[in-house]
Amino acid sequence: MAETRKASRFIVPVAVAGVAAATIGLVPALAASGDPDLPEITAQQLIEKIAASDTQTLSGTFKISTDLGLPSLGGLTSGLGGGGSASADPTEKLTALVAGSHTLRIAADGPERQKLTLIDGSDEYTLIHNGEDVWGYDSTSNEVFHEKGAGAGPGAEKGEELPGTPKQLADEVLKAAGDTTSITVDGTAKVAGRNAYQLVVKPKQTGSTVESVKIAVDAATGTPLKFTLSSVEGGKPVVDAGFTKVDFAKPAASEFTFTAPKGAKVTEGAAEKAAEEAGGEHGKLPEGFEGGFPGLGKAFGGSGEGMNVIGEGWTTIAKLDTGAPAPKTDEAPKEIQGFLDSFGDKVTGKFGSGTVFKTKLVNALLTDDGKVYVGAVTRDALVDAANAGK
Repeated sequence: MAETRKASRFIVPVAVAGVAAATIGLVPALAASGDPDLPEITAQQLIEKIAASDTQTLSGTFKISTDLGLPSLGGLTSGLGGGGSASADPTEKLTALVAGSHTLRIAADGPERQKLTLIDGSDEYTLIHNGEDVWGYDSTSNEVFHEKGAGAGPGAEKGEELPGTPKQLADEVLKAAGDTTSITVDGTAKVAGRNAYQLVVKPKQTGSTVESVKIAVDAATGTPLKFTLSSVEGGKPVVDAGFTKVDFAKPAASEFTFTAPKGAKVTEGAAEKAAEEAGGEHGKLPEGFEGGFPGLGKAFGGSGEGMNVIGEGWTTIAKLDTGAPAPKTDEAPKEIQGFLDSFGDKVTGKFGSGTVFKTKLVNALLTDDGKVYVGAVTRDALVDAANAGK
């Protein structure tokens, strides 16, 4: 079981959860002009091909572009005291992938050895998992993060995983497939110089913010090569992650060895954890905002009524009751107030009034009486759920 958990966190997850044939569109793939001319295949057959894929080794380059439709953080980071020194801790470094476009180099040799390098101009951040050792190195600050005994992968004790590769992202989408989902094959494509089929996943329900998920699957190996998540709002995809170059040969063992550069500052994961438990000041929020957005901490802390799930499939909504009136944004620090106002819409209904905080994927309605409705659904769907809850 431990080996399976290791594999699922990295480049070579072992299987896609079974999807009932009755829920899958059986439309065969047809090659469009200029695309590879591949044998016809049904969605069921293509998913079985993904599930049967036993890719254990690969190396290459891929790009990730993320556009959640959020306003610029601007001065918010400095307002929260986030302008501290650089760190090689993957928990901090990999958060850069949630916005903008990034290029990464990867290498994998089974569940025990993986390497990821995040390239930002001339600066690089490298994360290596080799057996029980996890190393993170930031070339900008010449800092090293090391954790020993992290057998389930980098940062496992913190609940942190490497960013999703196309394979990992595909697994998550296919696990969720059911009678609320349409899955079809829509033509072929060339990805990283490889012939691929295009698997398209769409919600059957109305009210979801997801327009479609497209997964390019390598025709020879069944390995997903590219993942594109599009919003009903249109514009740039929410997530567009795909290989631009890939090689399935076994990488050299030297790819996964690491020696701290001379003069580098080395931080051990266990020591860092102890510092956090001692109440370190790094990244502390302004007074009154320690729980994130005031009032939400109570809900997540379990002292409110807890969480209820409304609906199913792509239009599932989580309802939380903080047990307290919603905070007034005009009482927040100036930096936070401006940020919240820039992506919040005031709404009213039978439930009363509140604010919808919106992105291209996940929206949240915070009512003035302290209830929170969150889901990958439209603003109208959240308001309807709140009205039904009254």
